Amino acid sequence: MDKSLTTALFSCVLLISLWVPSSLAQTCGGHTFSSNQVFSSCSDLPVLSSYIYWSYHPSNLTADIAYRKTGASTANWYVWSLNPSGQRMVGSQALLAFHNSSSVPVAYTTKIDSFSPSMQQGDLDFQVSNIKAEYSNGDMIIFATLHLTSSLLSTNQVWQEGTVSGTSFNPHSMDSANKASVGTINFETGTTVAGTAPTSSKKNVHGVLNAVSWGVLMPMGIMIARYLKVFKVANPAWFYLHVACQSSAYIIGVAGWGTGLKLGSDSPGVKYSKHRNIGITLFCFATLQVFALLLRPKPDHKYRLYWNVYHHSIGYATIALSIANIYEGFDILDPEKKWKRIYTGIIIFLGAVAAVLEIFTWIIVIKRKKTTSSDKHANGTNGVNGYSA
Repeated sequence: MDKSLTTALFSCVLLISLWVPSSLAQTCGGHTFSSNQVFSSCSDLPVLSSYIYWSYHPSNLTADIAYRKTGASTANWYVWSLNPSGQRMVGSQALLAFHNSSSVPVAYTTKIDSFSPSMQQGDLDFQVSNIKAEYSNGDMIIFATLHLTSSLLSTNQVWQEGTVSGTSFNPHSMDSANKASVGTINFETGTTVAGTAPTSSKKNVHGVLNAVSWGVLMPMGIMIARYLKVFKVANPAWFYLHVACQSSAYIIGVAGWGTGLKLGSDSPGVKYSKHRNIGITLFCFATLQVFALLLRPKPDHKYRLYWNVYHHSIGYATIALSIANIYEGFDILDPEKKWKRIYTGIIIFLGAVAAVLEIFTWIIVIKRKKTTSSDKHANGTNGVNGYSA
């Protein structure tokens, strides 16, 4: 091979070998802190323009850390935290930084114990010292010394940001970047691993099943029972339609309820007490309605009136709680606003149809009563109106 060609090939290989490492290198190492503090490890966090720096001291299980957010706003709060329970905000042991009412950057520790935390200052499950915040050239930096335990040497890290209104910390956005701001950190080996945005497929299935069953089929089943039976030609078809609709709603609702239980077991520490309690109540009410069908007295039985009162009361209570709990679910799942609007439109439509049918059926019932009242003595009966289920 020609000597000049060999030299050229060698030069190309050398240039590539020099270029590849530099292109893959993280950018965090090029930052110089105002105090000239140097950290042994650093990592570019994958989202929210954030970086984490640390120096681990194995002799006393401490780590000096710096969390840096570039392009930071003075109207926002910023959090970096450890969460041994999972890659999520709830359960986090957090370091919080923001500008106070005097526009001075401050930092303190706080536990994130719910989806609407107060984020007030409080102790963590491990000691934190030398915590302070620094804001310079659009960078918000949290400095601290973590007094770790052996279980925290390799754990989950979560970082997040949101807006501040006066003295209130507003919830963070649910954009894809905010959902993906999780990962792991190993203080001993000096490595981090990026997490992924949590999948919401199970939550979506849970929401769809419950919205269709409790929120649509159940109200339709009640409307069938209340309005179709007024028409003699619909008897007994209305009853079988009512049973079919409510049974389908119950089966689908139980499936939705089961997915909710699974979501709860997969998310220890994450609690939606109001949504859960209403869901349990709905399941109990619906189950009682199913068993009530087996105990349904005949129309002329002396206990039929009491059964009707029970059946109707539980039924309407179930519908009211169902709709309320579906809106609770919307607030928790936080889907695109169009889905909440679509469901609201369905409920408004069903309500409008029910209002029209209510007027129409009462007109029929009143006319029927007037007709039957003139010959009830001749027939020797009191007649039966359209609402004696």
